Amino acid sequence: MQKRTMTLLEVMIVIFLITLITGVVGYNLKGSMDKGRKFKTEQGKQQLHDLLMLCLNEEVKGELPTATDVAERPEYYLEALGLAKDPKKIVLDGWGSRYKIKAIKNGTDFEITSDHK
Repeated sequence: MQKRTMTLLEVMIVIFLITLITGVVGYNLKGSMDKGRKFKTEQGKQQLHDLLMLCLNEEVKGELPTATDVAERPEYYLEALGLAKDPKKIVLDGWGSRYKIKAIKNGTDFEITSDHK
């Protein structure tokens, strides 16, 4: 019985097919990852908004903070009031960029946006 070895051409074809399949799978996963990041961003914006609204109604060092103060330093107020386990993470969107927080409606509400859509 004679043992048959693979030729160089056969090895190249196998490598090409593996690369092609990997590329197709990777391309499809990229779209899923972007959808996941977008979902995380939308959910995070709502959660952060709720927490910031709580900050407006709680005293920090004997004073009620203004919406402008909370919008400029959200991590400080979230940590001082113990409203978030990790305040530095909660102010980041699904892509790891910081949310833009702005006080609106005469300082009674917040507008939270992300650079990513």
